[in-house]
Amino acid sequence: MQGLAAITVGLTGLAVGLACGFTVQRAKLCTFGAVEDGLVGGNWRRLRAFGLSLALAILGVQALVLVLGFDPGTTTYVPARLALAGTLAGAILFGLGMALVGTCAFGSLVRLGTGDLRSLVTLLIFAVLAYAVLRGILAGLRIGTIESVAISLPTGAIGSYPALIDGWIGPPAGQFLGPLIVIVLIAAALADARLRRSPRLLTASVTLGLGVVVGWAVTGPLADPFAEQIRVQSLTFVAPVARALFALATGEGLLLDFGVMSVFGVIVGSAAAAILAREFRWEAFDDQREMRRHLTGAVCMGLGGVLAGGCTIGQGLTAGSLLAVSWPVAVIGMVLGARIGIAILLEGSMLEWLRALLRRSDRRRSAAE
Repeated sequence: MQGLAAITVGLTGLAVGLACGFTVQRAKLCTFGAVEDGLVGGNWRRLRAFGLSLALAILGVQALVLVLGFDPGTTTYVPARLALAGTLAGAILFGLGMALVGTCAFGSLVRLGTGDLRSLVTLLIFAVLAYAVLRGILAGLRIGTIESVAISLPTGAIGSYPALIDGWIGPPAGQFLGPLIVIVLIAAALADARLRRSPRLLTASVTLGLGVVVGWAVTGPLADPFAEQIRVQSLTFVAPVARALFALATGEGLLLDFGVMSVFGVIVGSAAAAILAREFRWEAFDDQREMRRHLTGAVCMGLGGVLAGGCTIGQGLTAGSLLAVSWPVAVIGMVLGARIGIAILLEGSMLEWLRALLRRSDRRRSAAE
């Protein structure tokens, strides 16, 4: 049976991006906004929505494995050598960057679709830095230093928790982990009455989760095995944004790639949603201070995103759907980086934040005495 051709895979990426951009813009679903709501405001509704997306993505991957013979080992998220220190450092840097920008790489694409020119500048800087680390002038430094500090897994094992559990306890113990996480995530989502009453948020959540599954399906078991230009991938917005800029600027590389086409799809889908809701409007930087903050954040996200192995979507949902070992490390790092970024924004600078932490520590010590 002949699989899907490269052009079909690319157009599927465009369609998935359109659906995700459209629904996410209508729902105002943003990963950084969700983290900020939870950490600062105590409102976990949007984070629970992302949890529902992850649950559906995990379920979908389990179905692909059982029905179509999908092999997670063919992806880049479950290598036999894990540079977890680099992943954590990159994730913290990415989280700090998205706090300075006010959204992540995926969110910047969504904002660009609504006419936000600040996101255009951010994405250009982000893509250049990401490509420099991925394949450009900084690639050798990344490979020779940061990624050289890695943990080797037992022979034959891949970097996923089910595989590790099977190795430690024996099969099929690892196969119970996915369903257990799915049950917890769905229960947490359904327990939130406000989320249950938010059809747009639920629609965006379901679309993201299914989008991850479709990506794995059309680039993996359904793809033409002889089409060398098709890489096994799903939704992520670090390397694809960098590759899209490179292909547009040089005429080299692949535009009809699932990841690259999903980038364009997100922008168009978001624009369509904004136009229909009469929310499309051109916006630019208010002053040099705001521009400086966005540029700094873009540099942090570009450098950190490659080291972390993906963005909040790439690691949080796509790597999470495979239960990759790097997944919780990256997510924790991004949340930590975002929290540091929020604190810096509230205090005005890193130095002032550190001083505030010391003052709070002194007050607690004095109160204890």
